[in-house]
Amino acid sequence: MGLAACNGIQHGKKTIMHPYHSPQELIAKRQLNNTDGSAKDYVYLWDKNQQNNATQAMYPRSILTQYCHEQGGKFSLLYKSQLNLVRDAAQRKRLSSNRGVMQGIGAYKCNMDDLTDSWIASIEPLSERQMNNSSSSRSVRLLTRLMSANEAKNFYRPSKAAIAEEKAKLSAAPAKAAATAKAANAKVPDAKELARKEQEKKDKELERKELERKELEKKEAEKKEKELKAAVKETSRSPVAETPQQQQLKLYAAARRDIQSGRNMLNACNNAQRAYNYGKLQGAEGTRIYTESGMLVAKCLTSVPVYSSRFPNARGQAKRILNGLASQYNHAGAKNMLRQLK
Repeated sequence: MGLAACNGIQHGKKTIMHPYHSPQELIAKRQLNNTDGSAKDYVYLWDKNQQNNATQAMYPRSILTQYCHEQGGKFSLLYKSQLNLVRDAAQRKRLSSNRGVMQGIGAYKCNMDDLTDSWIASIEPLSERQMNNSSSSRSVRLLTRLMSANEAKNFYRPSKAAIAEEKAKLSAAPAKAAATAKAANAKVPDAKELARKEQEKKDKELERKELERKELEKKEAEKKEKELKAAVKETSRSPVAETPQQQQLKLYAAARRDIQSGRNMLNACNNAQRAYNYGKLQGAEGTRIYTESGMLVAKCLTSVPVYSSRFPNARGQAKRILNGLASQYNHAGAKNMLRQLK
């Protein structure tokens, strides 16, 4: 199915094929990558005995397109892939000449009209290979990941400094080649072996940086969750009756936890509403808990049908809450969400 045809699919399907609460959960549950998060093999060229089989290289894009449409969004190509992660020139040439591969890779944006957030997914090939000695079928390793707008821009549209650095490397190549030729009579390892080792080194460095990025994101998420749990635990230690501040904090923490995990959504939204109804209480955390509770309520009113269906004008109520947070507290998140709701 072409991209134009995909975008023609009507919104609001009755049959939900992908009941996931985030595109990241979709990528994990539908196993668009390997279970450890590394790039996954997809057959893009079948041998003569299987030439009627469809290419698998379009699978990640197809799944993301369906999910975006089911959420009420419009899925479109943001940046074309330049195959920058494919180091081998011959592999890059084979992939670039395959229409099925090129139509399935690049950066795609899901533009959300009525929901809270748009998102960007990158599908990039790392390498390609022959499946096995007994078959001429070939597979491509695709890595599917979410990116912010800045990450996508930096990856697909490198800065002038990065381009200049790359050009400097290319201009230095002839001098390096001349020096290599001059030392040709010396006893040195085989050139192909050196090139292979250099390629392996680059691949390992790329994978190491990706693992470091994921580990950093994981640690940040764990740190925030630990701080929240500590605050809730502190409020539960006292044997005396809980203060309004403690009650508001517990309701907000429970709502935030359940909404992030995508479970007990109706109960989570009710807890967020109760926390917000306390208003802005005194104390260092008073303003933050009040404004963040309001953000959760606004999200429930715009993206949780089981909750928003209880209100005749859920979208209007969400806007009133966000306008209050934006004007009275200069809340950046509320301003951003208001722009998306227009």
